[in-house]
Amino acid sequence: IYTRQEGQGLLVGTYDQAAVAWQRRQTPWDFERRLLTPDLERIAPSLDTAFRHFPVLGDAGIARVVNGPFTFSPDGNPLVGPVRGLPNFWSACGVLAGLCQGGGVGLALSNWMTAGDPGFDVWAMDLARFGDWATRPYTAAKVRENYRRRFSIAFPNEFLPEGRPLATTPIYEPQRAAGAVFGDVYGLEVPLWFAPEPGAVEDVTFGRSNAWPHVREEVHAVRHDVGLMETSGFAKFLVEGPGARAWLTHLLAGRLPRPGRIALAPMCNERGNLTGDLTVACLPAATGTPDGPVRAVTGGATGNAATAERFIVFGSGIAERYYERWFEAHLARWREPESGAGARPNGPVWYRTLGTQMCGVAIAGPKARDLLSEVTDADVSDEAMRFGSFTALDVGWARAWCGRLSYTGELGYELWTDVSYLRHVFDLLVTHGQAHGLRLFGLAALNSLRLDKSFGSWAREYRPSYDPFEAGLGRFVRFTRAGDDGADFVGRAALIDKYGPGGTATGNPSAPPGAMLLCTWTVDGQLDESGFDAAGDEPVYCNGEPVGWVTSGGFAHHSNVSVAMGYVPAEFANNDVDFEMDIVGERRAAQLVDGCLWDPLGTAMRR
Repeated sequence: IYTRQEGQGLLVGTYDQAAVAWQRRQTPWDFERRLLTPDLERIAPSLDTAFRHFPVLGDAGIARVVNGPFTFSPDGNPLVGPVRGLPNFWSACGVLAGLCQGGGVGLALSNWMTAGDPGFDVWAMDLARFGDWATRPYTAAKVRENYRRRFSIAFPNEFLPEGRPLATTPIYEPQRAAGAVFGDVYGLEVPLWFAPEPGAVEDVTFGRSNAWPHVREEVHAVRHDVGLMETSGFAKFLVEGPGARAWLTHLLAGRLPRPGRIALAPMCNERGNLTGDLTVACLPAATGTPDGPVRAVTGGATGNAATAERFIVFGSGIAERYYERWFEAHLARWREPESGAGARPNGPVWYRTLGTQMCGVAIAGPKARDLLSEVTDADVSDEAMRFGSFTALDVGWARAWCGRLSYTGELGYELWTDVSYLRHVFDLLVTHGQAHGLRLFGLAALNSLRLDKSFGSWAREYRPSYDPFEAGLGRFVRFTRAGDDGADFVGRAALIDKYGPGGTATGNPSAPPGAMLLCTWTVDGQLDESGFDAAGDEPVYCNGEPVGWVTSGGFAHHSNVSVAMGYVPAEFANNDVDFEMDIVGERRAAQLVDGCLWDPLGTAMRR
């Protein structure tokens, strides 16, 4: 319940646990300044609670009943932005607290409509955070859950149960049998960590949960032996056509890889701020006759034919619809005639969302190469498959793409295959992996491993509030690109205006006034299961004054220390100042990390 003064009386409000839906599709257009029929019986348990806490209410009686509808989204946040497939149709729905949220929603929407950009980071209320999997029945289930929990405490490690499991892959069951504790990401069930026996449930807490010792073992396996993690939840797009390279060169701030290579490429908006941290693979040349490749691989994608290049673009799974919207907007501009009727710059280009038709697993650790060599007849030596390679090979009987890169900081390979082959690839790796100390690991261990390396992630460190240089991605930006005929990229002019033309990939240029910088800190505290770690949005203090904020954190098990990542003004990003953070109500000392905690030269992933 909640209560406040209302005139000469008290207003009492509640969210009834019955959570009865009023309209499942839409509010009638003629519904304005109207109320619903009072139904005190439905909220009787809540009223009894109110009368116990405030006995005077029971004596005073009820003067007026106000029963009106609330608008809810599946996660309780507003739904704001352009609606896909309906040009010039915009959404501003799910705004629970109109008086306090209306101004910000209105500002974002008006900026978006007139300038093509909301002007600030609106990810938490962006309509694009949901895909087609968020059906009306799913929405109804999640809305009831959110409504009933309006006065419940939300924990940083909590995944709510309604509407789950929804989407799963062919290796969901074997992972569940292996003890996987799942969360849901963009509608898909993903392993968070693995318990010794199936059926474990994670304790929700602001501290370190019962997952802590098991995550520690998973991290140890990756750093010392080999670990396997499912990667099917990534967003994946096939980009093809004669103009594919030219279009991606225009869209991305980094240099595109040559055939058979994969590279990280930031994507910026017109203001020069990040709209994506993407990984782009240029498919190697197709084998076969001039009429076409011998066989198709991975979700319908084939190797490059002689006349056109093909690319697979990988990104954060939660941003799949967000990327689709960005691609479609820039494809429409790209296809506008340059001169003359029907002229197209640099040839046509199109893309296709691969989704979970293309699934994958990653293996990482010092013994990853030994394991991979046992399940394929391809040469996977360092000489034959250098860091950044992207090639087709057979894993057992299944055709797959293999990208040699790593988000763990260890020697690693990502294997991508058609969904129908995923179980075969998984079973083969697990069987052969036993001799190498293979252990399955989940998102919690991946978070710990990336903190060792100061690797950021989308919607936390990488977001439209910051440009690539602020986010530590400046080394991937190319203001001038050999072989690209001086091709411009979206946001280039804004970045040059901010940093000058001397910005290079060899290091960040001098930070202009007002620039923020992404930093990593170690945070003082307990080093066992009784401790607390930063989760995100905690304030960062410098010499006692609040100057920045935490974007994410956790415990880096290999380095055996609590870690936080976040942003502070560039002038504070040095070791001459004393940093502190508020962690669960306790002020903690924090030490700025120079680079990263482990393997700063990146030799492990390149061995």
